[in-house]
Amino acid sequence: MVPRSRDEPHRVATPLELFFDLCFVVAVGQAGRELAHDLAGGHWGDGLTGYLFAFFAVWWAWMNFTWFASAYDCDDVPYRITTLVQIAGVLVLAAGVPRLFADQDIVLVVLGYVVMRLAMVTQWLRAAAAEEGLARAVALRYAVGITLCQIGWGVVLPLPHDVRSILIPIGILAELAVPAVAELRLRTPWHPHHIAERYGLFTLIVLGETVAAATVAVQSAVDEHEGLGRLLPVAAGGLLICFSAWWIYFARPVHEHLRSSRQAFLWGYGHYLVFGSAAAIGAGLEVAVESAVHKAHVSETAATATVTVPTALYLFTVWALHARHAKTGAAQLSVLPVASLVVLACTAAGGPGVLAAGLVTASTVAAGLVLHARER
Repeated sequence: MVPRSRDEPHRVATPLELFFDLCFVVAVGQAGRELAHDLAGGHWGDGLTGYLFAFFAVWWAWMNFTWFASAYDCDDVPYRITTLVQIAGVLVLAAGVPRLFADQDIVLVVLGYVVMRLAMVTQWLRAAAAEEGLARAVALRYAVGITLCQIGWGVVLPLPHDVRSILIPIGILAELAVPAVAELRLRTPWHPHHIAERYGLFTLIVLGETVAAATVAVQSAVDEHEGLGRLLPVAAGGLLICFSAWWIYFARPVHEHLRSSRQAFLWGYGHYLVFGSAAAIGAGLEVAVESAVHKAHVSETAATATVTVPTALYLFTVWALHARHAKTGAAQLSVLPVASLVVLACTAAGGPGVLAAGLVTASTVAAGLVLHARER
């Protein structure tokens, strides 16, 4: 398992990586559905806590594999089998998500997560065996760090809930620290174009899951209530938000920024908010649909907030992570931050707020196109 070149031409995602992403989005969809159920029932605290924890487990395992594969993907039989083990782990995690939300039972979620992470340990040990010098030390630091974190999760699992609630954030911080410590003196040879494509593909899949969740919610509501007139504004606003979210993310290529930026860690870590907010938009649209047919146990304003808040967060984080690097002039730089604030203000409109937020995001795309054309 020798490192691949950072300048390798025509480096693209492999069929195994695409299969990996599609299986991981099963857990994302499960977390989104449970979040929608809790938000519609007014259980905001439990819903958000469960969602943030479950999404972290999925995102962190996905991200670690993605950066490793960008540097060391040898596509041999052991590599493929280990990757399939990780997929099995995320399916176990997905099976445990309903229990996490319903009873704060984290056993299956942690078990699936540990399976994925220990599979990554074997990958890093293979890389260490093929490397030498400082690169070998980096791979071994990854293997040791990940192993220690998994031992920590095993210790946390049988503890009482009150104690776990204190230790889980510490465990998350320890996981986040492993790459920073491991690559303190030498970074792994990840491929900028490949990384940008992998993140873009996962964004596409998450947005697709959001559209699917909203479509199922609208279909179910129409079948049960025949309230098409009340649902059309929500559906239209949701589609405009999803279409605009895709356009904004892919407006400009980002791989050149990654190639030269020393903030690759910040870019990679920051996508927790991009992916998490994109998936949460779908959950919010489900709540908005239930509110439109009077099934949600929250006010119209609260239901609208479940859409506008993640939409605003998505717009701002996409701008902060990479969209701003392709902007010139104060007008271009301010479009997305201002739009995120206007989307938040749409919350006050209550029921029509989802459609208003969709119109704002679509107008943001149009404004960006006009400003870019004027610059040219």
